[in-house]
Amino acid sequence: MTAAARRAAALDTLERALSTGAFAYAVLVADSADGLEELPSGVRLDVDPGPFHFGRRLANVIERLGLRSLVYFSGGSVPLLAAQEFAGIAQELGRGEGQVVANNYYSADLVAFSPANALRRIDLPAIDNPLARLLAEQAGLTAQILPRSVASQFDIDSPAELAILTLVGGPTGSDSAKRSAGPRLQALLDDWQLDVSLYRRIVPLFTTPTAHVLVAGRTSSAVWQYLERKTACRVRFFSEERGMQAAPPAEARSLVGFYLVAVGVQRFFATLAELADAAFLDSRVILAHLGLRPSRADRFLSDLGRYEEIEDPFLRELTEGAARATIPVALGGHSLVSGGLMALIEHAWRERDRALQGRSGVDLGQGVE
Repeated sequence: MTAAARRAAALDTLERALSTGAFAYAVLVADSADGLEELPSGVRLDVDPGPFHFGRRLANVIERLGLRSLVYFSGGSVPLLAAQEFAGIAQELGRGEGQVVANNYYSADLVAFSPANALRRIDLPAIDNPLARLLAEQAGLTAQILPRSVASQFDIDSPAELAILTLVGGPTGSDSAKRSAGPRLQALLDDWQLDVSLYRRIVPLFTTPTAHVLVAGRTSSAVWQYLERKTACRVRFFSEERGMQAAPPAEARSLVGFYLVAVGVQRFFATLAELADAAFLDSRVILAHLGLRPSRADRFLSDLGRYEEIEDPFLRELTEGAARATIPVALGGHSLVSGGLMALIEHAWRERDRALQGRSGVDLGQGVE
């Protein structure tokens, strides 16, 4: 499911970017042509089924095609980024060489840079997360980070984001075209009809002044500021292990993880219920703290709450504890506590305003400042 969604999102996003006329063409780099038989106009498929190393693969494409500047994004990232935002990135690169534009400095999955041969001056990373930072620190490019928004931060990392997209759809009004999922991805979501009941329980809390919401994991000060500006509820916020993907797994340490180990799963979720009316947990931080590496299948099943099917004993216990907790607990990865969370908050205000407008006939606008 997640693989199909990421393929669909990649094609939709490439088509949206190319529609601006700001790019000569696009290259879709993959290990297989499966599911990529029908490409948007202007997209070239570059397949290599061999062992994958991100930096070397990117360098090879740049060298073979003689690229002078480029915009890179990973397959499931920025599925809500608008065409005009892609045009703005291209325009920024066109101002001159020596710069890198990214959606996140420490954990990027959209990186635009010029000149392309700056890649020769860095230690080629095995994954894309540190690319923007390396281009700035080792190649001397000037870094510019895109404004933190749902569009720039939302990433399809797991089925949790697919459930969120199923619930929130695209905002109403003039922004709907630029914030909704593309046609290929939307068709999949319509077909799957994922269970979104957990998120429906959480959404009204964001607009309730007496409610408490807990957020823990690889989340940032920008998300904290967004919560401060855009929610009416009270928030407990634990930011831990940002940049964890770029560090050795053995170095991960989590206060949440220490407490979980000390009291056990049952008491852990009972404590969360004493602290909040709902919780968002980046489970990958907890797993890294414990030195566990369950399969991707197990992690994705956990995000959907399907604990009966999980093979890893601890992750099965943790997921069952979350499912049986007296408050709604959403488990997921980095995107859940960043772009996914922001998307749910936007949706909460739209739903509230729609309900109030229906009763009063007055357009109240969206959100709070």
